[in-house]
Amino acid sequence: MQLSSTPSWLVDAASETQSADRLLAELGAHLIEDGLPLAGGALTLAVPHPLIARRAWLWRAENGDVIEALGFAPGGPAAALEAGPSNDAARRWLVGIAAGLVHEDIVGSRSDGPTLSWIGPRPFTPDETKELREAARFAAAPLAALAARATLTATLEAYLGRRSAARVLAAPLRRDVGETIQAALLCADLRGFTVMSESNPPSAVISALSAWFDRIAGAVHAFGGEVLKFIGDGVLAIFPVVGDSPRGACDAALRAVSAARVGMTHLDEERRRQGFPPLPFGAALHLGEMLWGNIGAADRLDFTAIGPAVNLVSRLEGLCRPLRQTVLVSGALAAETEAPLIALGTHRLRGIASPCAVFALPEN
Repeated sequence: MQLSSTPSWLVDAASETQSADRLLAELGAHLIEDGLPLAGGALTLAVPHPLIARRAWLWRAENGDVIEALGFAPGGPAAALEAGPSNDAARRWLVGIAAGLVHEDIVGSRSDGPTLSWIGPRPFTPDETKELREAARFAAAPLAALAARATLTATLEAYLGRRSAARVLAAPLRRDVGETIQAALLCADLRGFTVMSESNPPSAVISALSAWFDRIAGAVHAFGGEVLKFIGDGVLAIFPVVGDSPRGACDAALRAVSAARVGMTHLDEERRRQGFPPLPFGAALHLGEMLWGNIGAADRLDFTAIGPAVNLVSRLEGLCRPLRQTVLVSGALAAETEAPLIALGTHRLRGIASPCAVFALPEN
């Protein structure tokens, strides 16, 4: 059986394409090579993501550029699981670049499968429409492989964070595989969480935790950090050092914790208006080296950070309450920043051999 350029490429090589944007661009180029009058195309995929219901890639034939559009679930994270793969954004974009009619094919047998859309400078003829449908049929296998990779990546990023997910995907799934990195570490948790969880219904506790995590994790991500762990009501986050100087990571960590503090102040005001108590918290910052990688049992792994720096920042956070401070900073991190800090002397930390110089971040 002799196949034209497009089906041959889809059968022989397209499954090796690593990204949706490249697959769409190369598919469009092959269709043009086969004589299809295309002005643009779009590929829409549903993705399992807490906030994003679908992703669409939009290709313009005249220059080969591909841009991405995200479709967010209208009802928030829970609705993202139920939202269908609407192709409205892709359709509107295609209508805006050419005078023809949009041709759409759902790839595969499922109604929520990938959607390929095309437009030309004029309506497609019946023979051209047949060729586009044939291309969609042959695209089922490479798009299934691409969707599986996208699903795996989105799932790992949701549970591990973007940097950690990339490490897991790139490294072998074996225990004790990791690397030593330098990073600014942030450890934070709520005050009085045990009392709150015992005196409130689970739904209220979960709502409070979600609001707290939105503020602290949102601030971490906004300044280039990554949340490694949610531990009960606590958070462990890192700001990896890039280049020779740790100052950028340290300043980013300080800006993130300052932003989280502002966010929690606004949240507490809203909670008071609703008749709920505030959510006091403590946070600590430290700079040090840690082992970032796989630990666990032979067949059940966790990807996390361990080492003396992680232990120190956890113990330092425990000083927030006795020192009556919201944010404490270690001497190691304080030495790498020019931010105004308040010296609180040297303190012994439980389980840490050497005393630690401790600083406070001014409240205002």
